Amino acid sequence: MAKSLSLPSRPFNSPSSSIGTHLSQPPKISCSSISIQSQSPKDQLLALISDQERGLKTQKSPQKLASIVKSIDALASLAPNSVTTDDSLSATWRLLWTTEKEQLFIIEKAHLFGTQAGDVLQVIDVKKKSLNNVITFPPDGVFFVRSSIEVASSQRVNFRFTSAVLRGKNWEIPLPPFGQGCTIVSFIPPKNHGHVKTGVRFYLLHVDRCLILLCLRL
Repeated sequence: MAKSLSLPSRPFNSPSSSIGTHLSQPPKISCSSISIQSQSPKDQLLALISDQERGLKTQKSPQKLASIVKSIDALASLAPNSVTTDDSLSATWRLLWTTEKEQLFIIEKAHLFGTQAGDVLQVIDVKKKSLNNVITFPPDGVFFVRSSIEVASSQRVNFRFTSAVLRGKNWEIPLPPFGQGCTIVSFIPPKNHGHVKTGVRFYLLHVDRCLILLCLRL
């Protein structure tokens, strides 16, 4: 399962082959008549992923993937030295797009079990050193992976999976946890109005050469 999306502090050139408070629906992302090239880097990225079904379509389009990665590289320069592993990381984040194959496989094949993937969430608590990845299958199903985390630097978090469970209405199947690694976290800031930040907060995570874009409605 995908570990998490951060904007890498350096360009990402060759990508390869997460239960908390339910978030409200994310803002609708759509391309306007203005060309993508004339948009801000953040708006350009959101426009590029708007029709990609959280990354399912991107798997079949190397050209689209290259455009998205180029947009990510542009965003990486916005705040390369910011601290992104403090309490601002603690929240429930919604998946917008990813290249992580295992997560996309679950999203794509959910219909084989008579359901479809709902929200894909990542619940992070820096103080409690926890990170939970959640894929929901409405109305009753959920795939839940718990992890412990350790802040390693201003933009790096180490993680280790501790448990996993696939749960339905009246049943659950525990699964063995596996995997560990690190996440490079970059922050795409919302708009500032004086001292008040409004809009949507985004994190782009770079984990094991996979990219994941997460958003949180403020």
